Amino acid sequence: MTASVDVLVVGGGGAGLRAAIAVVEANPRLTVAIVSKVYPMRSHTVSAEGGAAGVIAADDTADEHVYDTVSGGDWLCDQDAVEAFVAEAPRELMRLEHWGCPWSRTPDGHIAVRAFGGMKNKRTWFAADKTGFHLLHTLFQTSLSYPQIRRYDEYFVTTLLVDEGRARGVVAIEVATGRVEGIVAKAVILATGGCGRIYPFTTNANIKTGDGMALAYRAGAPLKDMEFVQYHPTGLPFTGILITEAARAEGGWMLNKDGYRYLQDYNLGTPTPGPKMRSMELGPRDRVSQAFVHEQEKGRTVETPYGHVVHLDLRHLGAELIDRKLPFVRELCQRYQNLDPVTELIPVRPVVHYMMGGVGTDIHGATGLPGLYAAGEVACVSINGANRLGSNSLPELLVFGARAGAAAAEFASAVSLPAFSVVSRIYDEQRRLERELQRHTDGGERMADIRTEMQDAMEQHVGIYRDGGALAKAADKLEELRERFNRAGIDDHSRTFNTELLAAFELSFMLDVARCIVACALNREESRGAHQRTDFPRRDDERYLAHSVIHRNPDGTGRVEYAPVTITALPPAERVYGR
Repeated sequence: MTASVDVLVVGGGGAGLRAAIAVVEANPRLTVAIVSKVYPMRSHTVSAEGGAAGVIAADDTADEHVYDTVSGGDWLCDQDAVEAFVAEAPRELMRLEHWGCPWSRTPDGHIAVRAFGGMKNKRTWFAADKTGFHLLHTLFQTSLSYPQIRRYDEYFVTTLLVDEGRARGVVAIEVATGRVEGIVAKAVILATGGCGRIYPFTTNANIKTGDGMALAYRAGAPLKDMEFVQYHPTGLPFTGILITEAARAEGGWMLNKDGYRYLQDYNLGTPTPGPKMRSMELGPRDRVSQAFVHEQEKGRTVETPYGHVVHLDLRHLGAELIDRKLPFVRELCQRYQNLDPVTELIPVRPVVHYMMGGVGTDIHGATGLPGLYAAGEVACVSINGANRLGSNSLPELLVFGARAGAAAAEFASAVSLPAFSVVSRIYDEQRRLERELQRHTDGGERMADIRTEMQDAMEQHVGIYRDGGALAKAADKLEELRERFNRAGIDDHSRTFNTELLAAFELSFMLDVARCIVACALNREESRGAHQRTDFPRRDDERYLAHSVIHRNPDGTGRVEYAPVTITALPPAERVYGR
């Protein structure tokens, strides 16, 4: 079957919903389809806890937000994009206020802001510690008021349709029935989120498998800055569930096995008095995660069945503050660690959290493939550079979701629907999917085993610290796993809710994205932000003040090139904290 719309959005999370709304705001005559592999309110945006950055406080300025973002990104951010982001973020957050988002308030009724890592001023708007939940609810409810927006919930996209050098739609499987449907469109927006499930320990939901990145890459749109993978310093062991940075923003302490606040020994800033007070615990995420590794090397961490941990101490904050500002943190600790942070220490370890890289886009969300746009974590615009500051991601999906939606609407308003030739491509994909459904195991290979080995290789060789030898081992392992994947089969050959088949598609996407991460990491012979090479420990602006851009060759291998970083007002400087 084939359907047609003006603009098709892949992904029903914050970026996708904001983009869909923006399309209709820009041109109410356009029709929009949102294709999501989960019901929109199960998108990963719902799990964001800490808040959304936007300059609103009297003692804060846009220039300071720009500086914090560029410095935190180790000068790899495109500064024109950062400036646009900082200017538009407060307006987007206030728009959510008007749409019904219940931001937390000060006693006099003003919107409350809290401190966040790597930022000198308090500028993070929050809704207790369930900000993503309320933000996504607000966007979803708002989208329901537009009849132009139709949804394809629980449809899994397997390929982008490309014809005559332009994105023309997608082919997707309806999860409930196994029915394959082609959806043609004048423009496509990718908003599928990140790819944290490439690693074994991650804050990311199971749905974060790099689908959009792989779809774009296979279709000919290059990926950018893929080597920069952010670890969050406070994930629960075993589950990887995030303990939000807001816990440290409200005064939590990081303690090693001796009960010592070890972050004071690292270049993360020291507590300072006055309105711009910052805590050593609120250093940027890359530096705090790297400090954990050094503590482990010194024998100062606590060994557990799920790896080494340190402790996050909230006990001194008291039950009243925790229940008012961090209720979800308390709930997570009670449900998943069987402890109460009011009276007990929380074991935490660094876990993979966010991709700074993604589908390369311009400041309007346009990719290198005409008619294809991207926004949110799947995209790299780039405002995050080598390390994203906490609470910049939620306003990013709003600002650039809106920009991508407006740009796609303009593009769709000026072109016609694809020609009949696209239908033959839909039939080709239907036949391919039919073959995939019938694939049988050759040699006993299991998809789950391949996935586990991929995750282990990425954690062991492409983690917080890397070197050329380890990265080369990861590259060889991923090539081996790709060959084994081609021989692996599935046991479930039914069409109804065939999650094993979908897991195979996801693994294929993850293998492609993992190979891009490793290729870009091997090529960047320096240490910058979240990319730390022990064999090249210094930042090298002369050679690598540039974005890595990886293109897919016809044989499936990747080709890494470099593109200049846009610098406007802030020339590269030393990255200093605690100023």
